[in-house]
Amino acid sequence: MTHVAADTRYDDMPFRRVGRSGLKLPAVSLGLWHNFGDGDRTTDVQRAVLRRAFDLGVTHFDLANNYGPPPGSAEANFGRHFARDLRPYRDELVISTKAGYDMWPGPYGEWGSRKYLLSSLDQSLGRMGLDYVDVFYSHRPDPETPIEETMGALDSAVRQGKALYVGISNYSPEQTAEAARVLRELGTPLLIHQPSYSMVNRWIEDGLQDVLDEVGAGSIVFSPLAQGLLTDRYLNGVPEDSRAASASPFLSSDGLTEEKLATVRALNDIAKRRGQTLAQMAIAWVLRGGRVTSALVGASSVAQLEDTVAATRNLDFDADELAEIDRLL
Repeated sequence: MTHVAADTRYDDMPFRRVGRSGLKLPAVSLGLWHNFGDGDRTTDVQRAVLRRAFDLGVTHFDLANNYGPPPGSAEANFGRHFARDLRPYRDELVISTKAGYDMWPGPYGEWGSRKYLLSSLDQSLGRMGLDYVDVFYSHRPDPETPIEETMGALDSAVRQGKALYVGISNYSPEQTAEAARVLRELGTPLLIHQPSYSMVNRWIEDGLQDVLDEVGAGSIVFSPLAQGLLTDRYLNGVPEDSRAASASPFLSSDGLTEEKLATVRALNDIAKRRGQTLAQMAIAWVLRGGRVTSALVGASSVAQLEDTVAATRNLDFDADELAEIDRLL
């Protein structure tokens, strides 16, 4: 049966304007990097998470061509759920995808050439069963392709009606300023940047946020939970079934020293005083002050999703809380 969305879906979720554009995003967006590949979660769990997300006001679903595993499967699985449940609500949704990482053999299957980006977008639209995406990203800068070519491909995607807006991800402050300049001259403004950002990974504060303010672009940050470090997962050590224990390239048990775990426990104490879980506080922290448009999160279950979205109930920090967090980190 086609999903009937909750009448209350816009009652509680805060929405924020993306830079100087006319678009608004929910404070929490759902990323399909993990949990939507083949075999990661059952189809029923994936479907339940998407339906509940929309009912909670999460109108933005973020994908990329290589999300899975295998690459492409997250888009294909999303497409099936979209056709079954969400197609009647297409105009209430912001759906994004990206291209930049390795997708197929040969010299045209990755990076930032016009050939690759536009071919990849066509494939993504086919997998998802969409006529267009709301945002199409260059997933990473290409050190060999001129930025004029990469940005020109994004501009073409808009002019072809296959994307409404364009974004970039993993670009440095200098690369971001140049990309914004080229896009502005082409007549397709840079909408948004998608960088990593968390309490333990603050690189965007060293220039990138200032550039985004200057060019009028927004930001949607991934890994606000630092690959699970900023959750209750590691309060009592490293569980055998955790991402850190599995030698993840993003979070290693070797790096989880007792000193670092003690810091996580101290952060958890602050969260408790705020009436939040550590994960909720970590999401609220990246959203503090309004410079970040949206926090991009994953969810392996409806319960995890609901806990995450509840972070929006308390996004304010007092000066003492922020100072205490800074002293710990």
